[in-house]
Amino acid sequence: MDKTWDRGRLLALSGGYWKTFTLHAGVHLDLFTRLGERFVSAEALASETGADPRGVRELLNALSAMGLLVHDEGTYANTPESARYLVRGAREYVGDMILHHRDLVSSWSGLDRAVRTGKPVRERGRTGEEKDHFLRGMRVGAMGIAPGLAGELDLEGCRTLLDLGGGPGTYAVHFCLENPGMRATVFDLPGSEPVARETIERFGVADRVSFQPGDYHEDEIQGRYDAVWSSHIFHGEGPDGCRALLGKAVSALNPGGRLFIHEFILNDRRDGPLFPALFSLNMLVNTPEGRSYSESELRGMLRDAGVSEIKRLSFQGPSQSAILEGRSAEGEA
Repeated sequence: MDKTWDRGRLLALSGGYWKTFTLHAGVHLDLFTRLGERFVSAEALASETGADPRGVRELLNALSAMGLLVHDEGTYANTPESARYLVRGAREYVGDMILHHRDLVSSWSGLDRAVRTGKPVRERGRTGEEKDHFLRGMRVGAMGIAPGLAGELDLEGCRTLLDLGGGPGTYAVHFCLENPGMRATVFDLPGSEPVARETIERFGVADRVSFQPGDYHEDEIQGRYDAVWSSHIFHGEGPDGCRALLGKAVSALNPGGRLFIHEFILNDRRDGPLFPALFSLNMLVNTPEGRSYSESELRGMLRDAGVSEIKRLSFQGPSQSAILEGRSAEGEA
């Protein structure tokens, strides 16, 4: 990363949230979906949404200036990119992840307070709407990774897989699509089940992918598996919580079973890569103990849990995520 800073770059970074909030507003008001494939005036769109005409016009003009809309003689339309990514119902719609980012704004605005106190700014759990944005946003993120990763991940000989904390079930679904002889179980909180069921049914694998409701902090995992996949759940825990979670994951494995951890992994100095470092701040403002972990920290916890043959796969995700793989002891029941 270029670390050469000057006055202009600093001020551009400081004010960068103006563009972010403009995008958030456009998605939250569903303007891109309402535009669809047509050119519409600001006044007509304001009438449809019940919003203020001046406010709608200023927002549409700003979105046009950002290159997200086309403006032609007082009417506005989606660009091809906006139609592809920002219209609800489009196959590559990313609006749910954008709405999840919007839900995090109030926490991030208190980052200085979290740094002073060491305590999260968020003092309550997610609302129903926020939970829905989170789960569907996680599906958006996983859909950019899972189809390709499924062809790279070595699951040969695995007949059963546990997607631990699997949320919308995206990885379990695509791993089963790639490995026709395998069955998978998504283990997550009961509130995740409706979105997981949507994903499972959308890809036609309801006969091979099931959902097991439970809280991995409190509940035992039913069954034994040849592989356990966990994606982005360890960063929500402190070190003790990670060790407890690893203990449950290893206990759910058959002898010699494979354990995969997909995470935003820091270097051993903990000052990079950039996204895992920033994500650790996201955990600071939103959780009591969550953080990003370095590879050496994760390796140490895996060894302590009895996992051997630990290796880092060549995979690198779009947000600088990485995967560690290990095996449970051959003699464990």
